[in-house]
Amino acid sequence: MGTQIRESDNLFSLIETVHVLGVAASAGVIMIVDLAVLRLVFARYSISQVLAPLVRITWIGFGLMAISGALLFWSEADKLYANVAFRVKMLLLIALGVNQWVFHRRLTSPALVHSKIGAGVSLGLWTGVIVLGRAIAYL
Repeated sequence: MGTQIRESDNLFSLIETVHVLGVAASAGVIMIVDLAVLRLVFARYSISQVLAPLVRITWIGFGLMAISGALLFWSEADKLYANVAFRVKMLLLIALGVNQWVFHRRLTSPALVHSKIGAGVSLGLWTGVIVLGRAIAYL
């Protein structure tokens, strides 16, 4: 199947498009919430009010991103494995997972400074993931 994806005139591009849309949905919503935690947007709303309507979009985007990303990797595993940008991107995604786990545990705690640190770290990591995702094609 990986060979079919790689050699198809349209399938790779279609999967890549789904991947970009998944990243946009997932990372975009997470960045909105991070900015709300930092009180740079939606300052008059509580974090739970900002987060509640967006959680579903985040998970749908994450699902699209993960499935399409796995298919893209499958189609070019040997090339991607040797790509430094890809490897660093994967490390940043792991760091994002850890940050999100810690961040969501503390989001409802009174330690707002920890939430703000988590939001800032999240914004930086997501920016790195997106930049490195684009750099994969050029490195």
